[in-house]
Amino acid sequence: MKAAVFHKVGDIRYETMDDPKIEQSRDVILRITSTAICGSDLHIYDGFLPQLRNEVLGHEFMGIVEDVGSGVTNLKKGDRVVVPFTIACGKCYFCEHHLEMHCENSNPEFYGPDGGLLTQKGGGLFGYSDLYGGYNGGQAEYVRVPYADYGLRHVPEGLKDEQVLFLTDIFPTGWSSIEWGELKGGETVAIFGSGPVGLMAQKSAWLQGAGRVIAIDPLEYRLERARRVNKVETLNPNEVDVVDAIRSMTEGRGADLCVDAVGMEADRSFLEKAKAVINLEKGTPKILELCFQAVRRGGIVSVVGVYGTPFDNFSVGRMFDKGITVRFGQSFVHKNIDHLLDLVVQGKVVLDDIVSHVLPLSEISHGYDIFKKKQDDCTKVILKP
Repeated sequence: MKAAVFHKVGDIRYETMDDPKIEQSRDVILRITSTAICGSDLHIYDGFLPQLRNEVLGHEFMGIVEDVGSGVTNLKKGDRVVVPFTIACGKCYFCEHHLEMHCENSNPEFYGPDGGLLTQKGGGLFGYSDLYGGYNGGQAEYVRVPYADYGLRHVPEGLKDEQVLFLTDIFPTGWSSIEWGELKGGETVAIFGSGPVGLMAQKSAWLQGAGRVIAIDPLEYRLERARRVNKVETLNPNEVDVVDAIRSMTEGRGADLCVDAVGMEADRSFLEKAKAVINLEKGTPKILELCFQAVRRGGIVSVVGVYGTPFDNFSVGRMFDKGITVRFGQSFVHKNIDHLLDLVVQGKVVLDDIVSHVLPLSEISHGYDIFKKKQDDCTKVILKP
């Protein structure tokens, strides 16, 4: 098969590799019809997450079932399905408690309770390094899907790939970021980052009852898309002090919920980069700091942007003084995907209006380049094998 293979930092190639095969009874082999580039793929591509072995990246994909393991009874060849990005067995303690991202069985080599920097990580993820199971991802013509009988969801007739592809990750992730905010109705939600996850968080905030949604991003083309597709208010940190602006918009209090949809790869100054090197840090916590400042006392900060290392001078004092509740982590894809699919079927949400580029998989290097560098007004890239 042809696949997009990561070789080293900044080097991903379209090349031939062996077709995947059934390895366990609950496996399915999927022929990919659509896949996408996610901001999390850049963590490996840019070297924020170490990966020494060649690997097929990509955890946002869907397709047609080609082969089925002997233990899979709810799927058959020809079924059209969408795939959650977290790999979960469905039978362990965490899966039974709807915490599938912490599955005890899908990452046997590196799993553990500690959550260390390079050891004892969480459950398996598609195309996201050996630390998370070493599974090849979906930026390919075919992929092996473990525990397919638990994870895969049938796609209803009449829906295009682009309408449901983002159920794999970014819509459930945006949804979780708001769900963790425990909205009662009418709250002000400030979402830092208007990339793909930020845009999905904006949609989710309206769906979950927000009274006001404010999008923050330094790139005007992303703010323009946020205004156009999600009808939100916008702030550009290159033009205003966003913390002061949010407070002025909320009678001095701050937002009820702040969402960090950026993570450790926020824009940094030279001095911030130098400090990170000295402290052995990857990236920066500056968006977290802005969220802690912009949220009201007693408010909630929801973090779905990825962080991988400890940070010096972390503002625990501000968190304590303001009584902030903070929720971190990967989204509850398995728990929410059926409800979110129903929202799409009912026409209550549109997901494909964030797509800026549709490219053949053979143009994978170009796709990563424009996505990473935010060129050509790139917001979201879908790839077609």
